[in-house]
Amino acid sequence: MTRLRLDLAYIGTHFHGWQLQPNCRTVQGCLEQALERVCTQPVRVHGAGRTDSGVHALNQVAHCDIPSARTGVPWLRTLNSLLPSDMAVTSARWVRPDFHARFTSIGKVYSYILWTRKDYVLPQRRPFVWPVGPLNLVFLQAGASVLCGEHDFTSFQNVGTEVASAVRTLGRVEVQGTQSMDEVVCTFEADGFLKQMVRNLVGALVALGRCELELSGLKRILESRDRTLAPATAPPQGLCLEKVLYPVDSSGQMS
Repeated sequence: MTRLRLDLAYIGTHFHGWQLQPNCRTVQGCLEQALERVCTQPVRVHGAGRTDSGVHALNQVAHCDIPSARTGVPWLRTLNSLLPSDMAVTSARWVRPDFHARFTSIGKVYSYILWTRKDYVLPQRRPFVWPVGPLNLVFLQAGASVLCGEHDFTSFQNVGTEVASAVRTLGRVEVQGTQSMDEVVCTFEADGFLKQMVRNLVGALVALGRCELELSGLKRILESRDRTLAPATAPPQGLCLEKVLYPVDSSGQMS
């Protein structure tokens, strides 16, 4: 067996998330089906993270072990000829056997796009934005400053995944308006994320931008470690996994 790293992009609208589920269309399932057709045997794929139903990815990373007899396959072209049109492999390369898409990773970058016009949403953008209406950008940016750094994010973790600690370090939280100001892009970079953490943080930032929540209230919610005090979870379609981060000397690339 030889280990293959795959970088992927996909539109999450018609996927029930990354992870295999019975009788559901998933990213992992479609990828494993394509690999099995080429290798003529089941191939298990391991992803860097489990994006939820409806969430997109510009750079998801996965790895799998390929039978030695199939190492000569032009994997990028072959897989893309077999995959559905709403996903694509953007890079395929051999890596060291100790590379692991999830456990070698040191962080991820997510973006969330808000649509701020109140009179219409461009149909071409609707699958990728949350229409929220006008927002106070200054308030959002102030909230981003509060969230940046190392905190216990229990207040922004949905139930469903047991973790030893809810402490995470948000190394970057940016809120930027586009030139037309029809969209606001929120970017989050961290060493790790809790279940639906980004969507919960965005829900709180939108409440700030709508003047439904004060900055002092956001601080109290963060310090309370009580999910029931935080605003509702933002919908999935505005969220995109932008990048998976790896140490410079641990990319897994074979020399």
